[in-house]
Amino acid sequence: MRHDALFERVSARLKAQVGPDVFASWFGRLKLHSISKSVVRLSVPTTFLKSWINNRYLDLITSLFQQEDGEILKVEILVRTATRGARPVAHEEAMPVAAETAPAAPARRPAAAQPIASVAASAVAAVQKPAQAPLFGSPLDQRYNFDSFVEGSSNRVALAAARTIAEAGAGAVRFNPLFIHSSVGLGKTHLLQAIAIAALQSARAPRVVYLTAEYFMWRFATAIRDNDALSLKESLRNIDLLVIDDMQFLQGKSIQHEFCHLLNMLLDSAKQVVVAADRAPWELESLDSRVRSRLQGGVAIEMEGPDYEMRLEMLKRRLEAARQDDASLDIPTDILCHVARNVTASGRELEGAFNQLLFRRSFEPQLSIERVDELLGHLVNAGEPRRVRIEDIQRVVAKHYNVSRQELVSNRRTRVIVKPRQIAMYLSKTLTPRSFPEIGRRFGGRDHTTVLHAVRKIEEMIAADTKLSHEIELLKRLINE
Repeated sequence: MRHDALFERVSARLKAQVGPDVFASWFGRLKLHSISKSVVRLSVPTTFLKSWINNRYLDLITSLFQQEDGEILKVEILVRTATRGARPVAHEEAMPVAAETAPAAPARRPAAAQPIASVAASAVAAVQKPAQAPLFGSPLDQRYNFDSFVEGSSNRVALAAARTIAEAGAGAVRFNPLFIHSSVGLGKTHLLQAIAIAALQSARAPRVVYLTAEYFMWRFATAIRDNDALSLKESLRNIDLLVIDDMQFLQGKSIQHEFCHLLNMLLDSAKQVVVAADRAPWELESLDSRVRSRLQGGVAIEMEGPDYEMRLEMLKRRLEAARQDDASLDIPTDILCHVARNVTASGRELEGAFNQLLFRRSFEPQLSIERVDELLGHLVNAGEPRRVRIEDIQRVVAKHYNVSRQELVSNRRTRVIVKPRQIAMYLSKTLTPRSFPEIGRRFGGRDHTTVLHAVRKIEEMIAADTKLSHEIELLKRLINE
C-alpha cells in the first residue's frame, strides 16, 4: 500500500506539471509494476509508449520520485505486453493509437508539450472500430484551427485551398498533392493543423495522419530497427489524408525511398496529401529527385509575410485571448499599431513582441512608444539588413516580369523567360553569398557556366542600358524590402 500511495502522489505531481490533457494522453495507462530497493519499475502497454516516455519524460518522472523518496535512484519503464502470448500482443500493438490519444475530455494539447501522438477521427470512434488501421503522427494543437487563422492577401489562396481539402474529402481531390511553402513563422504549421482538425471534425470521419518529416524519419528508423517496418507500412496504406510538415528536414536515402513509396501509393489511390516546407518543392535539393518530381506534380502555393492590416489583426486577437485570463489587461491601440507597423518579419516575431509587451506591462503599466522601441530593439527597426534568399529574388523578379517562378527554373528558352532568368541569376550572385554552382542548382539544375554567362551578360547590358540599370536598382529595392 505504501508503494501505491507513492505512485499516486507522483502521478498527481506529474499531472500538475504536464497538464491534464498530456497526462491523459501519455500517462493514463502508466501503472506501477514494482519497487525494489532503489529502483522503481513502471509499465505501459506498448513499446511505442515506452520509447516516447523514455526519450521525453523519464528524467522528469525520476526527479518526481526522488523528491518523494530520496532513496530512489532509478526509474525503469517496462512493456506489459512483453509477457503475454502472441495473439494478445498483436491486438495490443494494433490499437495503441486510439487509447493513447483518447483522454477523457476532447484533447487540447499545448504546442509546448510536443508529445508524438496519433490523430484519430474521434477517440470513441477509434475504439469502436478495432478493424481500422492504426494511425500515428505528431500532436494537434486545437488552437491552430481555421477560426483562429488570420486571413489576408498573403495567404488567401493557400487558405482557400486548405478549406477545400478539409471540407471536400478524399472523394473530391482537386489538387493533389497540395504543397504550401513559405519562410519560417508565416503560418504553415497553423494551416496544416487546421486542415487536420477540420477534417477530423467532419461527419465523414476520415483516417488522418498529421506528422512532421522528422517524426516520419524517427518512426521508420524505429520500425526498421524493431523489424516492424512491414506493419507500419500497412498501417499507412489505408489512410485518407496525409498531412506532413517541415518536408525540408526529410533526410536519408532509405527513408526518402520509403516516403516515395508511400506518396506514390496514396496519390495513385486518389488519397489527399498536403505537404509544407520552407521552400518550393523544386528548391528542396536534398530530396530524392523522384520525391521532388511527385511533389511538383500537384499545386504549389507560396504564403508570403503578413501585411500591416494582418499584423494588427493578429495582435488584436492575441490581446483578446490574453484578456480571457485577465480582464483588466489593456495595451493601447497606438502601441499595437506601432508594433504592427515595425515588426514585419513573421508572425512568430510578432508573437514574441506581444509577449514582451505583456510581460513588461505587468510592472511598467505606462509604456511609451520610445520605451517599446527600447524593449523590442531586436525586433523593431533592428537596423540589420534582412538576409536575402534566392527564392525571394525569384519571386520578386517573376512578379515584376509577369512570369511564374516555375518558368524561371524551367528549360524554356523564349526571350520572355530568358531575360528575367538571367536577371534573377545576376541578382542572386550580387545579393547573396551563394556560389555559381549553388545558384545553378536553384535554377533548375543548370551548370555553373550558365550562371557565369548570365551574370556577365547582365553586367554588360547594365553598362550600356540606363533603363535596365534603373530597373535592376528597383528590383534590388523590392527584394530588400
